[in-house]
This record gives sequence, C-alpha cells and structure tokens, in this order.
Amino acid sequence: MSLTDQLLTAFANYGLPALFGFVLLGSVGLPIPGSVLLVAAGALVQQGEMDLRWVIALVSIAAILGDQIGYGIGRFGGRRLVDGVARRLGGERHLARAEALARRWGGFGIFVSRWLLTPLGSALNLASGMAAYPYLRFLACDATGELLWAAEYVLLGALLSDRVADLIALLGNLSWLLVGLVGAAVFGWLLLGLLRSGRR
Repeated sequence: MSLTDQLLTAFANYGLPALFGFVLLGSVGLPIPGSVLLVAAGALVQQGEMDLRWVIALVSIAAILGDQIGYGIGRFGGRRLVDGVARRLGGERHLARAEALARRWGGFGIFVSRWLLTPLGSALNLASGMAAYPYLRFLACDATGELLWAAEYVLLGALLSDRVADLIALLGNLSWLLVGLVGAAVFGWLLLGLLRSGRR
C-alpha cells in the first residue's frame, strides 16, 4: 500500500481531523500529497458526506498554520537548523530553488507556490523566514494563495467526483512536472543573464 493510499484510508476513517493534520504536516514540509487529499474531500462533498464551506475553511487554516511554522523555523531557527531540516526531509534541492524564487519574486512567488507550484511551498516558507521577509506581507500572500489552493482542489474533486481515481493519479505526476518546468525556466533565465553579462 502506497503512502497516498494509506493517507486516503486514514482520511476515510477519521474524516476532517485527519485531513487537518495531514495538510498541516504537509505545509510544514513532510512529503504529504495535500492536493490529492483535497480532491478526495471534494468527492465526499459532492456525495453529501462533507460540507463544502467547512472543508475549505479547515484546509485553509491548516495550510496557513503549517506555513507559519515553516516561516518561524526559517526566521528564528538559523541557517544550520534549516539546512538540517531540509537534509532530513530530502529537500535540499527544493530549498535552493525556493531561495532563488524568494529572492526574485518575493510576495508573488509566495502566492504562486501556494496553489500552483505546491511542492516548493514548504521550502519557500523556510527561505522567506531566513530572508526576514516582512511577516504581515508573507501572511497576506500566504493566506490568499492557500485559500485559492483549497477552493480549487476541493471544487475540482467535487466537479469530477466520478473520475477521482484518475484525477488523483494525474495529480501525483503533474505537481512534479510543474516544478521541473519552473526549475528549467529559472535555470534558463539565470544562464541567459550570465551570457549577457559575459559579453559586456
């Protein structure tokens, strides 16, 4: 049984408290497929087993709280602690990409990493904290993006509830494809900048 299957089984057995806990831990940085769980929650909303407003509110709060923990670790934990956490969670590459994204895009990068480039989200929380990004601005961009993330995936699960298994399989691959494409674009942009500066 895969990790995703185990999480879906726990969610089916324990409902919203399990969903809250999994989303919180995923936002802090554990490798938990939160988007997949939201799609499953959307299917349950469609079947009348859960209330749409409660699911979106609970998921948003869990994700925002987890992001604040990550930001706090980056801000107050110091570089050594952040590197240790990233190493233990296997996220050194994500942290490096997130730091580049944080330096380049600031609040827009925080917002986009909540709902589109979700695998970079937890690393960007750490990077934003380490860079002492203004907290209230971080919170505003974070909360807006997490609310959008919760709404889009829960509604997607509700709309496509008859095809949830196919959608869950697709989401597992699509997130990493998006990260790869963004990574390639950032690398290309940096390389182009180096080539241009070398010609001067």
